[in-house]
Amino acid sequence: MLAKLSSLVILLLLVPLQFSASWAASTSGLDKFVRCISLHSTLNSLQIPKAFFSPKNSSSFTSVLQSTAQNLRYLTPSVPKPEFIFTPLRDSHVQAAVTCSKQLRIHLRVRSGGHDYEGVSYASEIETPFIIVDLSKLRSIKVDIEDNTAWVQAGATVGEVYYRISRESNTHGFPAGLCSSLGIGGHITGGAYGSMMRKYGLGADNVVDARIVDATGRILDRAAMGEDLFWAIRGGGGGSFGIILWWKLNLVPVPETVTVFTVTKTLEQGATKILNRWQQVVDSLDEDLFIRVIIQPAKIGNTTKRTVSTSYNSLFLGDADELLDVMEKSFPELGLTRKDCIETTWIGSVLYIAGYPTGTKPEVLLEGKSTFKSYFKAKSDFVKAPIPETGLNGFWRRFMQEETALTIWTPYGGMMSKISESEIPFPHRKGTIFMIQYLSSWGDGDKYAEKHIDWIRKLYNYMTPYVSKFPRETYVNYRDLDLGMNKKLSNTSNFITSSVWGYNYFKKNFYRLLLVKTRVDPDNLFRHEQSIPPLPFRKRSRASWTATYG
Repeated sequence: MLAKLSSLVILLLLVPLQFSASWAASTSGLDKFVRCISLHSTLNSLQIPKAFFSPKNSSSFTSVLQSTAQNLRYLTPSVPKPEFIFTPLRDSHVQAAVTCSKQLRIHLRVRSGGHDYEGVSYASEIETPFIIVDLSKLRSIKVDIEDNTAWVQAGATVGEVYYRISRESNTHGFPAGLCSSLGIGGHITGGAYGSMMRKYGLGADNVVDARIVDATGRILDRAAMGEDLFWAIRGGGGGSFGIILWWKLNLVPVPETVTVFTVTKTLEQGATKILNRWQQVVDSLDEDLFIRVIIQPAKIGNTTKRTVSTSYNSLFLGDADELLDVMEKSFPELGLTRKDCIETTWIGSVLYIAGYPTGTKPEVLLEGKSTFKSYFKAKSDFVKAPIPETGLNGFWRRFMQEETALTIWTPYGGMMSKISESEIPFPHRKGTIFMIQYLSSWGDGDKYAEKHIDWIRKLYNYMTPYVSKFPRETYVNYRDLDLGMNKKLSNTSNFITSSVWGYNYFKKNFYRLLLVKTRVDPDNLFRHEQSIPPLPFRKRSRASWTATYG
């Protein structure tokens, strides 16, 4: 005991020499936080420089802040920066971070992969000062092929998870994201769709256990947290209920040979009629077949005239001959040929769909580097009935007004139609034909941001008659602060405003999420611009709430 106390005294003496950051004019907040972490965990003096990054004393601060930040809009000088970044090295360090955040009354944001579209995992528009708990050093992956499961830490990327599974088996996979640099921790909290969603559902549909740090600092698994909280964290959005440490994934079977293709059609090649046909059939195609459409403005040859390029990007869980047979019966209008088809392994399809050049080795997935970093604004929609050609033509005219526009249309149907809307918080199931992601990106910082954001808002408004209604459904992992934002420490106001965007993201599941939040985090420790707020009247029973709101 004396030795432990002596070590702690030495540690506390060393800390002020290494760091100094203040969230109050006269106190060193970082020093206090390091002392607190050291008291509540096994973090030692040798680990501190590897775990804390301060803008005043660490040349690595900017590098760490920017390392996984996807949307550069939230790294501009006008956006408040964290007081410091803490990168836990063990699960117990995350526990301590929660305890110390409460004790020292410093707001925390949690980042696993940094892909939040509105930057809420590494920026704060409503509350300063704040700190970032960055989980990037917690990236262990334990694959158990005999059990068909894998335990993965929240800081691992989707690409790393795919790679580790493929090293153990060429007939196992996991149905999550298309972008390999996504952090698995945050990705699954929003649902996690990917190229096998029509066969196996979402990543969140295939989670069988988890470990989470709750608002009291306890580490809970599924049995300890209870089914309500386990339900909420699988699709209810990140940053509301606790800090995910681990997911236990149910692995799914994949064939030894799969087939991928990309076929591109421009307006001059009949893109409108082909896309119209795609809308008619895509949700009823063989569930082994996933065909998304990537739509971008393009130039016509070497001229300055513009057109629209529609690229049909696909994964089929089978060989090319099987695929050609399915396409001939279901979607011959695309004109797929044997030459268009590439037979590969499942891990090869991961690289292909993610956009890596042909011949790229799977080890690139271990780098965890994002292939897309930009200043951007995005929105999303869910489509319940085919958009008529007149609607598509109006869309093309508006779409070509933006230089770097992008929209991706993702097919539903298959398993997505078989799972109940209330099975997990992600409600976009039966009746959805496809999802639309709209995106405008630019490279000139804040200078012309307003112009690009105004364009995407107008395009979104144009699409109103053609997409879901009451509510206009939106995907929480394509976060959109235009739908509304929480305010600092205002539970009543936040409850009212969140009912708008909450219903867009979760439909009726939002009300169950409110109840779970109120029970597990009544003081709203885990909060951000669009986190689930606790109810302002905590004593209302679940029965009375359900009777009132359904």
